[in-house]
Amino acid sequence: MDVLVLIDKLDDLVHNAKPVPLTDQVRVDKEEIYDILDQMRATIPEEIKQARWIVKERQEMLAEAKREAERIVKEAREKQTQLVSDEEVTKQAERAAEDIIEDARAREREIRLGAEDYADEILNTLEVNLSKFIAAVQRGRDRLQGKDEPAEVA
Repeated sequence: MDVLVLIDKLDDLVHNAKPVPLTDQVRVDKEEIYDILDQMRATIPEEIKQARWIVKERQEMLAEAKREAERIVKEAREKQTQLVSDEEVTKQAERAAEDIIEDARAREREIRLGAEDYADEILNTLEVNLSKFIAAVQRGRDRLQGKDEPAEVA
C-alpha cells in the first residue's frame, strides 16, 4: 500500500474521531492507529528501497549519458583533427600540383623554344642547300642554253 494512502487513512481516522466533551481532544481507536502505523512501517522501507533504486538508476543513466557525451565529443574532436589533417594534406597536394604545373609550363617553353631553334636551323640548312641546288640548276640551264663556256675536256 502507498504511504500517502496510509497517511490519508490516518488523517481520516483523526478527522472523523469522536470529540471528548469540553476539550479539543478526540477519541481514536488505538488498535486502528497501531494497525495503520504498522502498515506504514511495512510500506515505508519498500518505498525507500524503490526510491533508492530509482535514484541509483538515474545516476547510472546520467553516468552512461555522460560517458556517451564524452565519447561523442572525443569522436568529434578526432574527426575535426582528421579533417584538419586532410585539409592540410589537400593544401600540400594543391601546392605540389601548382609547382608541377609551373615546372611543366617552364619545361614546355624550353622545349618549344628549343624546337623552334632546331626547326630554324633545319630550315636554314635547307635554304642553303636549296640555294646551292638552285644555283646548280641555274648553271645547268645556262650550259644548256650555251651561255656558259663549255667545260674543258681533259
